[in-house]
Amino acid sequence: MPEAAIHLASGKVRELYALDDERLLLVASDRISTFDVILPTEIPDKGRVLTGLSAFWFARTQDIVPNHLLALRNDGRSLECRRLEMLPVEIVVRGYLSGSGWNDYSRTGFVCGHELPTGLRESDRLPEPIVTPATKAQSGHDENIDGRTAADLVGPELWTRVESVALALYRYAAVHSEERGIILADTKFELGIDRDGALVLGDEALTPDSSRFWPAAEYAPGGPQPSYDKQYVRDYCLSLGWDKTYPGPEVPADVVAGTRARYVEAFELLTGLAFDDYLADPQVVLR
Repeated sequence: MPEAAIHLASGKVRELYALDDERLLLVASDRISTFDVILPTEIPDKGRVLTGLSAFWFARTQDIVPNHLLALRNDGRSLECRRLEMLPVEIVVRGYLSGSGWNDYSRTGFVCGHELPTGLRESDRLPEPIVTPATKAQSGHDENIDGRTAADLVGPELWTRVESVALALYRYAAVHSEERGIILADTKFELGIDRDGALVLGDEALTPDSSRFWPAAEYAPGGPQPSYDKQYVRDYCLSLGWDKTYPGPEVPADVVAGTRARYVEAFELLTGLAFDDYLADPQVVLR
């Protein structure tokens, strides 16, 4: 780490540093969390998968919306980024009915203000993708809100632009993923405003930590789907009867290996690159 870098914050996965007044360094660790608890066992190369995939998508969506990426460092886990004023909402786009969206629909028939057709099953494809914002909780879980509330938080005109950009990003990524045998069920974007007032995509993008990626060949609506994310670790932790409070349980070697394999498989399918090639030369994802 450069001596000039000043540590600003630690997230569940990332470390954030200031390089200067205009640049930040985002370093993705191999930490993994379940139910908002960081587990004591790391998943080797998980941070490199997240960083490599984010850089891959940033390089391919610049014509939809500018992003904060300035450089991908050769450690494969660090991104130099420009500073943004981040919007106070997370923007989730859902193409399928799963997770908290399914829970809300089961109770009310609505998801974040969107009235959906009756009779949908868990994991069903929606007639059209929907934008479902959430507040950013400082602790605990984020809270789903509707578009009107989001518009009140960021301003109606800006929210209209945010919705349009988020839907365009989702549609692009969903088509790309489906062509490679993966369903992009939903994903979370974080957007901010740069010093010139432009809307910019920040944070990470379209990774297994911010998205539900499902193997298309195994898709069977009517219940939860197998996925390329930390569900494998989550299921293991639940099998122990863990109460979802700190400290989390240690994860055995076979579960670590299975989880790493899922992350790497998602990387290779989505990018069309061998993960070992990325480790040897991270810049391949930008070409």
